[in-house]
Amino acid sequence: MSLLLWGPPGTGKTTIAAVVSHATNRRFVELSAVTAGVKDVRQVIDGARRDLARPGNTVETVLFIDEVHRFTKAQQDALLPGVENRWVTLVAATTENPFFSVISPLLSRSLLLTLESLTDDDIAVLLERALTDERGLNDQYRLDDDAKDHLLRMAGGDARRALTYLEAAAGGARAKDPSAELAVIDLKTLETAVDRAAVRYDRAGDQHYDVASALIKSIRGSDVDAAMHYLARMIEAGEDPRFIARRLVISASEDVGMGDPAALGVAVAAADAVQLIGMPEARINLAQAVVALALAPKSNAVIMAIDAAIADVRAGKVGPVPPHLRDAHYAGAKKIGHGSSYQYSHNDPRGVVAQQYAPDVVDKVDYYQPTRRGGETAYAEALTKIREILRKR
Repeated sequence: MSLLLWGPPGTGKTTIAAVVSHATNRRFVELSAVTAGVKDVRQVIDGARRDLARPGNTVETVLFIDEVHRFTKAQQDALLPGVENRWVTLVAATTENPFFSVISPLLSRSLLLTLESLTDDDIAVLLERALTDERGLNDQYRLDDDAKDHLLRMAGGDARRALTYLEAAAGGARAKDPSAELAVIDLKTLETAVDRAAVRYDRAGDQHYDVASALIKSIRGSDVDAAMHYLARMIEAGEDPRFIARRLVISASEDVGMGDPAALGVAVAAADAVQLIGMPEARINLAQAVVALALAPKSNAVIMAIDAAIADVRAGKVGPVPPHLRDAHYAGAKKIGHGSSYQYSHNDPRGVVAQQYAPDVVDKVDYYQPTRRGGETAYAEALTKIREILRKR
């Protein structure tokens, strides 16, 4: 059975192929779709077929194709004879959706396995093995907690990246003190080794919320450049993009509101894009939403209105619904006066009629106080006219 392994980088696709080869005592041949062509594929398949034809030969071949989605249709077609005739056991790896990037005949002849990104706990175990297992680093090292946290964030679920960074940092730590029995990999050493500044989110979570707060306040203050900086910090720290998207959706109504009603649609679209395509590409969608929100006219009239109304409700200002607004769709409703004097707004040429809607206790209370900024200017002018009509009774 041939295998098609679909998953993010560093989740073990190459390792699985090697395990299959080792466990079944087969020859392992690896090709990269980035550098290999049809000639290379055919050469491996022809060699495997000749080996199988030799009398007494029992060695079969596992052909591992990394990034198979980069093969053209013609190149993927070249794999079919070897797979169909079982001259090779194909193990193909892809980070792209195989239903869009791999030809149907190859899909139908392969077992599709989906791999998920490794968790931070998975990567932590891997780092511990690399530091302590005799097959890992050939020296004594200790990884500081701060460096470990930063390494986990940078890894982003990618085991290969984590080990590459760890090895580079170990070399830097040993170079600082070649004679030390135990080389310490601290945050500074790690940063220097991978040439990447640490984004300090402390373990208590304070800076996690500090940076998120700074992002929203920069958007509120219309400083698009500062907002972009904090977005970049959150992304580089490995922040959950769904958390960022949720904060932007809230800001679209809390800080922009009716200043630009379309801002909410932009933020929701960015949140949907995060779910649809994921990182790292979704960083572009998040950045677009940040720019749109930061540059939009600002109004907090919506949140002020709902919070004022909630405050009155909690204070007990919940008088009875006016009789003419009550449900009148049942037998006997008119006998008790429910809905009997209700005036249908659409029958008025203005679309608004002078009648009471709110309970007596909050009648004529103006919760919504629109600004005169951006798109809310038009709503403010309309509201003035509407309130004049409603209160002429």
